[in-house]
Amino acid sequence: MATQTTTTQTDPVCGMQVDPSRAAGSSQHAGKVYYFCSVGCKTKFDKTPNQFAAGSERPKGSGGRSCG
Repeated sequence: MATQTTTTQTDPVCGMQVDPSRAAGSSQHAGKVYYFCSVGCKTKFDKTPNQFAAGSERPKGSGGRSCG
């Protein structure tokens, strides 16, 4: 039996590891696909994607817990 490896992606809003096949949603920004642990994180990203895109620091005060 072959084993299958799962590659997780980091939710750019809260920092949680997300399996793309089980993600609550995804968005494209600047040619990259981002995956989210919850609809709340996707909504927050979609409002201000530049704030959360790769290389950007999560906003202070988010505590990495923006899920919901």
